[in-house]
Amino acid sequence: MTCFGFIRRQKLIIQNNRKQEKIMADMQNAYVKLDKVSKIYQMGEVEIKAVDEISFEISKGEFVVIVGPSGAGKTTVLNILGGMDTATKGTVLVDGKNITDYNSRQLTAYRRDDIGFVFQFYNLVPNLTSLENVELAMQICKNPLDAGEVLKEVGLEERMGNFPAQLSGGEQQRVSIARALAKNPKLLLCDEPTGALDYQTGKAILKLLQDMCRQKGMTVIVITHNSALTPMADRVIHIKNGTVSAMEMNEYPTPVEEIEW
Repeated sequence: MTCFGFIRRQKLIIQNNRKQEKIMADMQNAYVKLDKVSKIYQMGEVEIKAVDEISFEISKGEFVVIVGPSGAGKTTVLNILGGMDTATKGTVLVDGKNITDYNSRQLTAYRRDDIGFVFQFYNLVPNLTSLENVELAMQICKNPLDAGEVLKEVGLEERMGNFPAQLSGGEQQRVSIARALAKNPKLLLCDEPTGALDYQTGKAILKLLQDMCRQKGMTVIVITHNSALTPMADRVIHIKNGTVSAMEMNEYPTPVEEIEW
């Protein structure tokens, strides 16, 4: 072997070792970790695999976009992460705790205390004001934030006394986000949060989520079918046919204002 060939080989070995060290560090620092998670539904004699041995890790404080076509398994993954559904096989770790071992009572406590949900449809109580909708969620969790302050943070200081029917779609989704944030959750899970909104309003909601992640150090996971949103994320997880088809990191995430679709 020539001297040049030896040096090149040593460089490759060093680079490979560094990659392995980074992977190990990421795994040790993982705030959320799914390891070979499957969800199988039994329809008579037919088994339907909604999720097929999915594995990925997420660090604390990351803004994550899970992207894929309809029926790919995105919502199933989100439901398992949020404790609304259980995995058939595999392990789900959140903040060092294996939620796949939880019984129904423990899952209820996990959903109540650790998870904030934002859905495509706002699910507000129609006969309660914006403030009362947020306060309602606060009554069931351990360490809530002040409802009025959170509504100010999402730009609804002047709309606290309004009922949902008196709010625009974007304002109703802001109330929904405030309700989730007020729980002071470990994870904020968002299922197509802009699906029912127009383009500009959707952008404003995504900016709010991105800002909350940066300002509060909150771990935010957004699922979408819109691949144009991937540049705004720290981590992008592509799901196809119930499996992770690709995963990538954005070293310099793009502010959502600069993204067009």
